[in-house]
Amino acid sequence: MNFQRGKQNNDPEINLIPMIDVLLVILIFLVVTTTYSKFAELEISLPETSAEQVDKNIEKPNNIDITVSALGDYTINRVAIKSASIESLRDALMAAAKNQPDPFIIINADAKATHQSVITVMEAARLAGYNKITFTTETNNIP
Repeated sequence: MNFQRGKQNNDPEINLIPMIDVLLVILIFLVVTTTYSKFAELEISLPETSAEQVDKNIEKPNNIDITVSALGDYTINRVAIKSASIESLRDALMAAAKNQPDPFIIINADAKATHQSVITVMEAARLAGYNKITFTTETNNIP
């Protein structure tokens, strides 16, 4: 019996066991429902710059120039490609290489060209077995 008025001896207590159980269930739910995605990687050798002057009159027979227009049209060494499928681009790349061992693929893409059209060229080069891909850019010479 409690003969003292106004004074209670009950201290508030937090039971941690149910809270740990709930957090464990949430953790298991997140682990089970999380999807792990693997993304295909494309190995690209990025261009490096140097301060050396390059003689632009030297013929570079090991290069294949690919131009991607803003509308998604392709040209390989200034020859228009009629079909824009990956297989036709691969065949055109192999024909342009003329049995050269591992040519450099130079992609000239318009600033308004879609990413997919550039990726299509890169995928065609990969299917053809060409690993050396580079991009051209326009530099602004600001005095």
